[in-house]
Amino acid sequence: MKTELIAMSPQYDPWESIHSRQKNGRNTLTSIEFTVTNLCNLRCEHCAVGDVLTMKESSERIPLSLLLQRLDEIDSLETLSITGGEPMYNKSIIQEYIVPIFRYAHERGIRTQINSNLTLDLERYESILPFLDVLHISYNYLNAEDFYKVAYVHSSHPTSFAQAEKTFQRMVDNTIALAKKGVFVSAESLISVHTAPILDQIHHQIKEMGCQRHEVHPLYPSDFARHMTVLSLAELREVYHRLLDHKDPELWILFGTLPFYACNQTEEDIELIQRIHATPNVTVRNDPDGHNRLNTNIFNGDVIVTDFGDVEPLGNVKTDRFEDCFARWQTHPVFKPFDCYCPQSHCNGPNILVANTYYKGQDFTKKTGASLSF
Repeated sequence: MKTELIAMSPQYDPWESIHSRQKNGRNTLTSIEFTVTNLCNLRCEHCAVGDVLTMKESSERIPLSLLLQRLDEIDSLETLSITGGEPMYNKSIIQEYIVPIFRYAHERGIRTQINSNLTLDLERYESILPFLDVLHISYNYLNAEDFYKVAYVHSSHPTSFAQAEKTFQRMVDNTIALAKKGVFVSAESLISVHTAPILDQIHHQIKEMGCQRHEVHPLYPSDFARHMTVLSLAELREVYHRLLDHKDPELWILFGTLPFYACNQTEEDIELIQRIHATPNVTVRNDPDGHNRLNTNIFNGDVIVTDFGDVEPLGNVKTDRFEDCFARWQTHPVFKPFDCYCPQSHCNGPNILVANTYYKGQDFTKKTGASLSF
């Protein structure tokens, strides 16, 4: 029987990693993410997994029963996410993996999320809706022209503007339709040279589409995006302030992988952090990757820290428990400089990809965060 769950809100984000740190005094594995496909109908310029996207799916898959057994072994599990590629692209994956995994989570009282570009036929999503808590989409556009420029940059075959326009409109229509059904749609925007000047406009467009949350991250310099221009901290700071200046008061903004930390001890950073926490319906999500979450894919079973393909697998579901893999990461030399916690700053340590971009070589365990008043 499903456990009664606390409603998600700016006051309660179940994917937030600091909750278990506060409760247990240490990082705890509360979240698992499954990569269920390397297929995708788009090839977006900012894709963080672009290098592993394929045109044909592998026929080798880890048995569902083993994946569920490994989930059973995690007593502390609170959230479960599905990602890709485009998870909803392959109908057999939907029926044989996504639906049963989500049903399992639903019956156990575990929060669920799927990352989708939402460009496929609406009926394809119906089977997962009874078990879904968050529908996470990527949204970095104002119109079909923007979408055409962003979503097909790395396509192996030419796509007409007419087709791109049709696909963009389907995404918008699907978002509106599912939001009207009561689905919690969270739209993520990455701050890049393209989105920075129009982020406030994107924000209001997301609200008009019925999304309940706007998730904002700096551009991840990985895979397809590794050659894109990364904004400076000064440029990012200006973007954050401008978005707060123009924020819709009713739309929840979640700042993920925020590249500003109270241990910087600089007046302008502290001012921004204080402003973020003081603004109603605005939250910061402490990095989950390796702090409370691991990723595995259903094809080879390797267990990794999400977004860090250059770190060797921590184990494999064929032979290892998730908890054991998580314990290995907690003592891993790559993680050591970032395994920090400043309760006075409400900070559970940085995202490694972002820290290596803006704070290369710094040991965050030797820094102390300022005491902030929220």
